[in-house]
Amino acid sequence: MKKKINKSTKKHIKKVSKSNTTKKRINKYKYLKKKINIEELIEKRYTILVIIIAIVMSLLLIRLFYIQIIRNKHYKSELETLIVNVIEGDSAPRGRIYDRNGNLIVDNVSTKTIYYKKPSKVKTEDEIKIAYKVGEYIEVDYSKLTENMLKKFWILNNEEESDKRITDEEWNDLSLRKLTSNDIENLKLERVTDDDLSIYDEKDKEACYIYNLMNKGYYYTEKNIKNKDVTDEEFARIAENIDELPGFNVKLDWDRDYKYGNVFRSILGSVSSSESGLPYNLKEYYLDKGYELTDRVGTSYIEYQYEEYLRGQKAKYQVNSDGTYVELEKGSRGNDIVLTIDINLQKAVEEILEEELRIAKNEPNTQYFDKSYVIINDPNTGEILAMAGKQIVSDDDGYKILDYTPGVITSSVTPGSIVKGASHIVGYNTGALKIGEVRNDACIKIAATPIKCSLIEYGNINDIEALKYSSNTYQFQTAMKVGEGNYRYNAPLKINESAFDIYRDTFKQFGLGTFTEIDLPNESLGYKGQSRLSGLLLDFSIGQYDTYTPIQIAQYMSTIANDGERMQPYLLKAVFDSKKGSLTDVIYETEPKVLNKVDTEEEYLNRVKQGLNEVMLPGGTGYGYVGYEHTAGGKTGTAQSFLDTDGDGKIDTATTTTTFSAFVPFENPQVVFTIISPDVAPENVTYNGMSKVNTRISQKVSKKYFEIYG
Repeated sequence: MKKKINKSTKKHIKKVSKSNTTKKRINKYKYLKKKINIEELIEKRYTILVIIIAIVMSLLLIRLFYIQIIRNKHYKSELETLIVNVIEGDSAPRGRIYDRNGNLIVDNVSTKTIYYKKPSKVKTEDEIKIAYKVGEYIEVDYSKLTENMLKKFWILNNEEESDKRITDEEWNDLSLRKLTSNDIENLKLERVTDDDLSIYDEKDKEACYIYNLMNKGYYYTEKNIKNKDVTDEEFARIAENIDELPGFNVKLDWDRDYKYGNVFRSILGSVSSSESGLPYNLKEYYLDKGYELTDRVGTSYIEYQYEEYLRGQKAKYQVNSDGTYVELEKGSRGNDIVLTIDINLQKAVEEILEEELRIAKNEPNTQYFDKSYVIINDPNTGEILAMAGKQIVSDDDGYKILDYTPGVITSSVTPGSIVKGASHIVGYNTGALKIGEVRNDACIKIAATPIKCSLIEYGNINDIEALKYSSNTYQFQTAMKVGEGNYRYNAPLKINESAFDIYRDTFKQFGLGTFTEIDLPNESLGYKGQSRLSGLLLDFSIGQYDTYTPIQIAQYMSTIANDGERMQPYLLKAVFDSKKGSLTDVIYETEPKVLNKVDTEEEYLNRVKQGLNEVMLPGGTGYGYVGYEHTAGGKTGTAQSFLDTDGDGKIDTATTTTTFSAFVPFENPQVVFTIISPDVAPENVTYNGMSKVNTRISQKVSKKYFEIYG
């Protein structure tokens, strides 16, 4: 049955329907309006994007116009620079080395060199064939060929046969890592027989040696096959046949020429070869400075110290795309340097040392003596005029002499009484010693220690006489006062340990126990004793505890001679531009450098100098050491020293070392002589039984100096 709808309900439905229609119209309107707004927004954004693109394109066109039209030449030049291949030529010769008087000591000599640089992916069999061909063109001294080299050569030529000589079990052990590849190679070598090697004649042996030279050292380096006594014919034949000798080439190299032979040779230093290039231990150092692995460089002493001046300037070439090249910069020799050394004086000093060492070894009680040192320097500037060390060793023919000059800065010796001038300054500065103070030179005895005496008892002596006669007990009394010790004969002695620091600080001001700052690498400090027992302070005061290098002792005496100013010792006098061809254009000149001034009163230093003058007068321990006609101030030293005679690393033998240093003339010092001879005799030998080698060297060296300089 159909349900009837009343009027009120109909009216309500009509109202709702009308309301829904209105909402739909409103929503439709809003949608249309929103759509119109979005389209307008997109159109605006598109317009902005077009404008931006137009601006960017305009800027690009402007930049392109600027680059291609306005700056065309500039960028063409830049492009050419980027694609140009610039290479350097071979290492250029080094600078020359002269002595203070303009005598040429070290020069360069041109050498013809035949070398090999391994090509990439070259085969062993090809290298062997090349070695035989090279042997047809040049003569190589293969006297250094070893049996092991020849065995390896046989293995390379007979690989299959060599492999067969390794058992299956051994190959299996290799796979199981019980054997290494090196073990297998060693087994192969062991199984090469004399019969195997008998097939090789002289031609084969020469080829074997050449092959060894070709594969010596680093893969990337040039190997010198022959650079001594290369004939013009050999040089030309290799040059003409390099197409059939891959990796081989020729060049004109250089080598150092030492005009005075072995005189001063060790200190002049060494230069690496073209074959070795940068030495392994200095590789990183030189690479950081912009060197290449194949560069020749100074490896020791002066050549190393002054590499920056001596190195040559390599030529530079532009390599074109067609393989041709153009020289951009000419190569040039390194700068020339002038040393403070007088090479003729140096030569004479070395000859004197050699002569006296041989004489001394024929004297009694010299079984432990084997070397002496000499230094001659200007105390006012620090310039070293001569420095030498020589060592004598036994051989089948008797004795031979070796150069030991580096020991001047690297070896240390017990100085002995030579340091007593500095000990006096410690006493004056601390008030432990008064000018003119008289003391009784009686022996000192501390409980539980050996008695300590001078060579002889001198009775009552003052500070000047204490230096003249080299009194030990006078210094002991000063040391005990510096250490605030209460001395009683044969009783314990307690001192203030700070006294060691007081002594050492003063000694350093003179150059003892500190770097002299000489312009050479590897300078040593000497030995500094660690114990601070009371008796050792007394030993220190007479030079029987710490040890010093010969150059430190020379600087010490020079500081006294130079009124307390410690000068830096040096060997480089000046550097000259080699392009001028003569020593005219100075690049650098060494200025004397004061390292410090000794902290003391002038009257104290003058008092010490007066005492050192007495040492060189009749009755003094240094009388006659520099002749009798020259005024001088100086000091001798005789010290207990120790040796390890059986090489087990333990000191086992006590010896005596003699030292001497003096400045001349006394009134206006111009030169200091320092002569040191370690281990001249066993400890128990009396003064009269010792060799006087140190005295004789001093007399001859000073005489030679005065012959040259007046």
